[in-house]
Amino acid sequence: MSTDTELIFRPAVELQALLRARELSARELLAAYEARIDEVNPAVNAIVNRTPERAAAEALRADEAAARGEFLGPLHGLPVAFKDNHLTAGIPTTFGSVTRKDFVPETDDIVVERMRAAGVVTLGKTNIPEFAAGGHTFNELWGTTRNPYDLSVTAGGSSGGAAAALAAGMHPIADGNDMGGSLRLPAGFCNVIGLRPSAGRVPSASEFIGLGVSGPMGRTVADVALLLSVMAGPDGRSPISLEEPGASFGEVPPGGMSGRRIAFSTDLGGVVAVEPEIADIVRAAARSCEEAGATVAEASPDFTGADEAFRTLRAWQFEATIGTFLDEHRDIIRPSLYANMEQGRTLTGPQVGRAMALHMELFHRLREFLGTYDALLLPISPLPAFRGDIQFPDTVAGEQQPDYLGWMRAVCHISVTGHPAIAMPAGFSAAGTPVGVQLVGRHRAERELLGLAAGFEAVTGFAKRRPTAI
Repeated sequence: MSTDTELIFRPAVELQALLRARELSARELLAAYEARIDEVNPAVNAIVNRTPERAAAEALRADEAAARGEFLGPLHGLPVAFKDNHLTAGIPTTFGSVTRKDFVPETDDIVVERMRAAGVVTLGKTNIPEFAAGGHTFNELWGTTRNPYDLSVTAGGSSGGAAAALAAGMHPIADGNDMGGSLRLPAGFCNVIGLRPSAGRVPSASEFIGLGVSGPMGRTVADVALLLSVMAGPDGRSPISLEEPGASFGEVPPGGMSGRRIAFSTDLGGVVAVEPEIADIVRAAARSCEEAGATVAEASPDFTGADEAFRTLRAWQFEATIGTFLDEHRDIIRPSLYANMEQGRTLTGPQVGRAMALHMELFHRLREFLGTYDALLLPISPLPAFRGDIQFPDTVAGEQQPDYLGWMRAVCHISVTGHPAIAMPAGFSAAGTPVGVQLVGRHRAERELLGLAAGFEAVTGFAKRRPTAI
């Protein structure tokens, strides 16, 4: 048996094979991860509301099933902490807010329901910014999640706790969601992988326009595919749910990038300010695609109107879903969150209609662009991971940012197109912090995108570099 450190950093697909071969028990695996959490979570602050008694009972259940020659599902015995805005029955789900600190849901969100049915062992919850709003994970209830590669900088957000826990070896896979980069930003800052699927690929009973989606995170492309195979698939509770079975995503397609055409842009065609260090890493990633067998060209679709569409639809959705609740707790809600909701309240029908029309235009522009290219390679963040003691960077490449959404345009612009995107480790800053890139694929072509990502993964190897700050 490997040492504990080697064990906890093994890919989930390898752990799954060991559990099914009964060379490893769920209780042994749980003990290794719980020891790791005890060791590093006080410094990183990624996992909140731990559930050791529940985890022990679920690991025992998995081992008893295995002793009978039965397995609970594709994720049998794998320990996982769920993102704190995904409802988890019987466990406080706080949304990173003091307003919900005592809220214990009676039901699971669909992604939690599916992962539990697939056999995971529940470790607790992962930290998020208040109501998952923003690209930096901090809140008044749980504090700031720190980056395992440098404890002084952000882990990103809103799935910052999930990504930091992955990077630090506290769990092997993680659930997340992404409206304005909440899977991709923390994956890029923490040297892990996060997939934003097409709307409806992973069903949600609460999403109605497809701007926000749930998706998988992992340390390898194969692990992301494994979790997607559980998360994806039709569900009658989602009006935009896609019919393709989730199990079809479990295997990464062969072929990688060989013979593919990849477009890249360091600044989304000139609409996003990007620091030179990040631009250099994007160019290096493009060369890696060539090394993997792809033909690469510098090109970008037209992203005109993306900022207006995203900001309008996001503010409108915030007001529609949590506006009344935020009114009731205005004195203790983060001011920037409340201000964003209020923007939604002042919108007119024509403004929302124009945003929806831009939403559709942007989808078609990217769809047509990806008729020529197989994927689009872009930066995730325009700058390396910033200090954890600030809410957001107020300048990027010398340009003043208007608010806490300003620096996130590279990911927000892709969200509003509706296309799938996967965050991949792509290098390290001069300060030694991880930098990721995103590969944007064709609409509803997650399987193809996973294959391209695997080709990129095979020639880079950045994900193998473990954090040393902890």
